[in-house]
Amino acid sequence: MHDYQRQFIELALARQALRFGEFTLKSGRVSPYFFNAGLFNDGASIAALGACYAAALAQADFGFDMLFGPAYKGIPLVAATAIALATRHARNVPWGYNRKEVKDHGEAGLLIGAPLRGRVVIVDDVITAGTAIRESIEMIRRAGAEPVAVALALDRQERGLSERSAVQEMGAQYGLRCLAILTLAELIDALEAQPAGAALAPSAAQLEALRVYRQKYGVMLQ
Repeated sequence: MHDYQRQFIELALARQALRFGEFTLKSGRVSPYFFNAGLFNDGASIAALGACYAAALAQADFGFDMLFGPAYKGIPLVAATAIALATRHARNVPWGYNRKEVKDHGEAGLLIGAPLRGRVVIVDDVITAGTAIRESIEMIRRAGAEPVAVALALDRQERGLSERSAVQEMGAQYGLRCLAILTLAELIDALEAQPAGAALAPSAAQLEALRVYRQKYGVMLQ
């Protein structure tokens, strides 16, 4: 496991962005964990999260020209990632984002920031139904640019309506590379490696619930 992945786990637990218990999802499934990127809600935490995204992109080592953040959660994520790429990796990458509704005055239109061009990485927190990502792909293509990857905070590695996960479906349907700071399998491995009673870690029962949930709903191949 990379240092940035350990840092992400520690940050998510400390900010309670990653919690354990019983959470009913839109799908109706009862999940033993929940991830909420909206709780990285101060300067220090969003800066640290952006550094994790930037490190994951650097580790993946593939070519891209700019970043795009889907409204709304993707906007602070893409800004923080661009800042971290510039300050930590000496790479000054343009970035943009979209509005939810077209503005017909002032700076009109849906798109804000750098013009969409070249090979674009979409930055978001997780993929559930994938609606925001699909809308982003269409916007990027209409602008004449090429969406090449989706960067996520957490890949739940969970089946949707088929035997594939939402991340796998996105890759197969659009030919996108999908990378995440952390996958559920990596999270479970890291939590299992922690000493018993470690601060902020789940209990033995909660950890077992994670294993059972992954066995029941997870995809084993990425």
